[in-house]
Amino acid sequence: MSTVTATTDSTGTPPATTPRPAYRVTTRGVLRSEWAKLWSLRSTWITLGLGLLFLVAFGLIAATRYRSGYASGTLNRDFASSTGLELSLFGTNFAQLALGVLGVLITAGEYSTGMIRSTLAAVPRRLPVLWSKAALYGLVVLVVGTAGAFVAFQIGSGILSGTPAAMSLSHAGVVRSLFGAGLYLGLVGVIGAALGMLLRSVAGGISVLVATLMLIPGLVTLLPSSWQNDISPYLPGNAGQAMYALTHDATTLSPGAGLWVFLGWTALALVGAAYRLVRTDV
Repeated sequence: MSTVTATTDSTGTPPATTPRPAYRVTTRGVLRSEWAKLWSLRSTWITLGLGLLFLVAFGLIAATRYRSGYASGTLNRDFASSTGLELSLFGTNFAQLALGVLGVLITAGEYSTGMIRSTLAAVPRRLPVLWSKAALYGLVVLVVGTAGAFVAFQIGSGILSGTPAAMSLSHAGVVRSLFGAGLYLGLVGVIGAALGMLLRSVAGGISVLVATLMLIPGLVTLLPSSWQNDISPYLPGNAGQAMYALTHDATTLSPGAGLWVFLGWTALALVGAAYRLVRTDV
């Protein structure tokens, strides 16, 4: 017969095991994780660069075309009444596509690769993942878009010097419009991220984004004029453009109203994404 002897200390109590530290998910930790993931993707650098290039390059092309037409006396009727601000921000419609598509990629891309399972295993409450992705990417696009808008305007002002379209930062409303353009692009990025989380498909998110910002406003023009005036100003793309437009008329919203309407569309996309993220399996 064998005897098993337990090891005890001088008081007769068995030695206590070292407790494992409790795992805590913090907002700071989630933000750091999403920040690392955002900048580890090559597509982030490429697409942000393209968005900035579109914003600046197309603005300079528009300004150069206006200058050329003015000098030769063959100014296109569509450009005749344009201001230096409008010409410099001509590339905003192109930049929004690149920046919005990247927003879709950073969320829907995780579903495509299956990485979302690891992400939500590390953050069981789920919603902090959405808030962190949307906030970080929206902030990055806000900075890039605002910087691009100011660069395009400053260079464009030099090209347009001496023409009727020439403007400077001291003109009323110019600085507000440039910041408005950056804010608009930032919110487009947030909407893209929300659509990616909502639809969980890169192709689906991009399709809805393009349709919302570009196709639906064109389709509304087929409606009777009385309907157009009631619907068109409140569409996401038109409300967003009102945020950085220098002049307004009876068929467009004011900058403040445009901001609130576009914030409403952004909140709607985020609420839809949050609901699906919490209520459905990955």
